[in-house]
Amino acid sequence: MIESLPHWLPVGTSRATVNIILLGVILSASIFADALAKRTRIPRISILMLVGIGFAFIQQVWMGVQNGDVLGGLSEPLIQVALVMVAFLLGSELELRRLRNTGPLILVVSLFVIIGGGVLVGAGLLVLGFPLVVAVSLAAISVATDPAAVSESVREKGSAGLVPRVLLGIVAIDDAWGIVVFGLSMSVLGWVIGGDGQLALLHAMWELGGAVLIGVAIGLPAAWLTGRLKPGEPTQVEAIAIILLLAGFSSLLGVSALLASMIAGGLVANLSYHHTRSFREIEHIEWPFLVFFFVLSGASIDLYRADDAILLTLAYILLRLVGRVLGGYFAVRFSPARREPLPRNIGLALTPQAGVALGMALLAAERFPEFRGSILPVVVASTIFFELIGPVLVKRVLR
Repeated sequence: MIESLPHWLPVGTSRATVNIILLGVILSASIFADALAKRTRIPRISILMLVGIGFAFIQQVWMGVQNGDVLGGLSEPLIQVALVMVAFLLGSELELRRLRNTGPLILVVSLFVIIGGGVLVGAGLLVLGFPLVVAVSLAAISVATDPAAVSESVREKGSAGLVPRVLLGIVAIDDAWGIVVFGLSMSVLGWVIGGDGQLALLHAMWELGGAVLIGVAIGLPAAWLTGRLKPGEPTQVEAIAIILLLAGFSSLLGVSALLASMIAGGLVANLSYHHTRSFREIEHIEWPFLVFFFVLSGASIDLYRADDAILLTLAYILLRLVGRVLGGYFAVRFSPARREPLPRNIGLALTPQAGVALGMALLAAERFPEFRGSILPVVVASTIFFELIGPVLVKRVLR
């Protein structure tokens, strides 16, 4: 279209110009999503994911561009910054004063949901006759929960009380559980199949230990410095600096940015006694980045792989749903909460999956390339399903 304009017009067709226009279109779509969500009660997260899938359809089907980045390399850093913001804010939920009351409850629920869901997915796929690598890989991937979808659904619902605190606490530590389970699973599979489980185990230990080191190295100075440059008035510059440092160093050293950010956020929440507003500065600028996250996550999905391995995809989705429901049910039965009981369907609120699951799927596909065609399509298709239906289930549980 641009090429057909008269040559004497000062029209620029650079990648940067196109990216600026696309960023404006994406943010404009969020306004449409807000308006549509208010009229239809459809979660705006689901609408944004559909907008992203629309971008993917235009690029992959209409324009014929396969495996292309909508923003030409800009999508990945925007997605990572958004996830780091969410993780840093979730770290504030790990304040010791709160954990004294809800910590045991969060631990019980998260362990039941993880063990119940992971075991059911792995055992179910094995019983159905799928290969060991596929069953174990998908069982480990099923542990991951999308913290952005859950936290945004809780905030959008505006609920207060024990259930929102427990949900936010669970997704705050869920990435750590996911990394541990996935790393151990990959090491066991490597040992069983190829005999290099030690290398996979060392990689998982570095991803965990390195994340802890980065979180402490950035969180401790941030807890003391933030808010002191201008006493009592922490600025957005300080908050953005923390987020960018966490995202950049985590990517540079190949560790979990989510885990490092949660640790840094927890340290700031527990050690910054001189003020309590550092997290609010991030909350003020978080939503535009979340818009980019959900739209670009949908746009990055390979639609041509989504319909592969249909039976395996259906089995994975069903087993993961049942595992989450049963895990949440038994967690409530054995939970230490007495005054304010949790809903027995709390496992449904932990169904969203997105970036972490896709990242694990890519690692598993790289580790076992012969099963790439089975693992990747399942995770891609299930991510579309859970990201669309997950926010609805979160609101149902909160209701």
